[in-house]
Amino acid sequence: MNLIDYGRILVRRGWIMLLVAIIAAGSAYFLSTRQQTIYRSTQKVLMQPSRADLGLTEASKTLLGNHVAYLDSEFIAQQVIDNLRLDMTPGFLKSKVIIASDPLSLIIQIDVDLPDGDLANDVAREWGNILIQYRVEENQKARREDQITARLQDVARYDLLQPRPTINAAAGGVLGLLLGGIIVFVLEYLESSVVRSREDIERSLEIPVLATIPDLQEIKNAQRQSDNAGRTALGSRRSVPNASHKPDVQQR
Repeated sequence: MNLIDYGRILVRRGWIMLLVAIIAAGSAYFLSTRQQTIYRSTQKVLMQPSRADLGLTEASKTLLGNHVAYLDSEFIAQQVIDNLRLDMTPGFLKSKVIIASDPLSLIIQIDVDLPDGDLANDVAREWGNILIQYRVEENQKARREDQITARLQDVARYDLLQPRPTINAAAGGVLGLLLGGIIVFVLEYLESSVVRSREDIERSLEIPVLATIPDLQEIKNAQRQSDNAGRTALGSRRSVPNASHKPDVQQR
């Protein structure tokens, strides 16, 4: 198939793609508006070695995974709940927290997803403070030149995580177009063996059609219409009086 054939397919069945795209975008927008509002607060904790030494820096990178494992536990979640006096279980709070590390910048990032943005900020900040206190306790066991300190890089801030109807509707529209395209080409594949016109034969066989056998029923219908038209014309001709004919007047 060449580009002209694809263009014919789009002209003939493009409405299917548009319809599926509109349905998908509308559904995504509707479902997005029904979602609960969730805010994500981010708190970054910077790990700082006491000296610019390659060995200590590599040790700091290695300890990042240990710090993530230490923070990602229900024990720390319970400690945050106690400090902030929250009315929730440790398992529920832990499920709302994502902790990750960046070895290149020696940063541990704490993300908290909650319906209340200010509460999410408080939880993220408290989680970071627990890590700082943990490093203080560990540094007391190490020499001064081998210490690794932790501090908050910035103030915790929250942004809207969901719902985002516009973005979801746009993504749904794009996926709808792709799905509609798949449906269109599946239909074309299923109907590729069906011949409906001489153009289909010429396009599939790549040879010109010199003659075709007419449909007998179509010939009968055309002949019947022609006979009816002839009778109608003949009847209308007889019904028109001859203006040149004048009746004979009897002379007395």
